[in-house]
Formats: sequence, structure tokens, C-alpha cells
Amino acid sequence: MEDTSSPADSFYSGALVRISRSMVALAVIATTAALLRWGWRIALGFACGAVIAQLNFHWLKRVVGELADRATEAGNSKPARGMIVRFLLRYFLMAVAAYAIFTVSRASLYGLFAGLFLPVAGIACEAAYEVYSELARPVEPKAKS
Repeated sequence: MEDTSSPADSFYSGALVRISRSMVALAVIATTAALLRWGWRIALGFACGAVIAQLNFHWLKRVVGELADRATEAGNSKPARGMIVRFLLRYFLMAVAAYAIFTVSRASLYGLFAGLFLPVAGIACEAAYEVYSELARPVEPKAKS
């Protein structure tokens, strides 16, 4: 069987992996920076938010994959209970973490909220990488007619 995927397909299929790796790298860098700048409470809150954001991103990726599978398999209708429970569990986990951190330290709550925005930063890094990759690609000369 012949591989019909184009280089662009293979490049864009790696986007989710690159976003996850960017999120981990940014979490380590930002947690260290928060520790040095604002202390351990905000750094701990940020680290908790970053872990929740990474889990949330992973679970959302799985739910979207399951929804896509369901859309393509019209005749096979499995119960959606597990998917719905995981979807709601994400928000419950964020609420519990926010409450627990709020009762300990209000400053840590600010770090938690900042950490929850980690996927936005990871997606921004991916967008910048894709723009750079497109601009750095050599221009192919046009064929003469």
C-alpha cells in the first residue's frame, strides 16, 4: 500500500504533540520564574493550574477524538455516559482545586488561574512555529510555460 500523505499532512498531524510539549516546557519555565519572582505559594498555585490544564487538554483531545469516531460510525451507537462523565470531571477537578487553593492562600489562587491559561500559550507557540516554518521554507521557482 502506498503512502499518500503529503509533507503538509505529516507536519500538521504533529501539532497536538508539539502543543503538549510546549505546554510542559512553558510550565517548567513559568513555575521557576514565579518561584523566583513571587515565592512558593504562587509558584505552587501555578504548578497546580498547569497540571490541571495539561490533564484538561489531554482529556479534551480524547473526547474530541471519540466524538469524531462517533460521527463517522453512524450505525454503531455506544453509550456516551463515560464521555460525558469525563467531560464534567474536568470542570469538577478545576473547581475542587480552586476551592482547596483558595482556602489555603488567596495568592496561590492567582497562580492557579494563570496556570489554567497554559494551553493558550502552547497554542500560541504552535502558531508561531507554523508561521516560522512557512516563512523559512525556500520559495520554489515557477515553471516556465
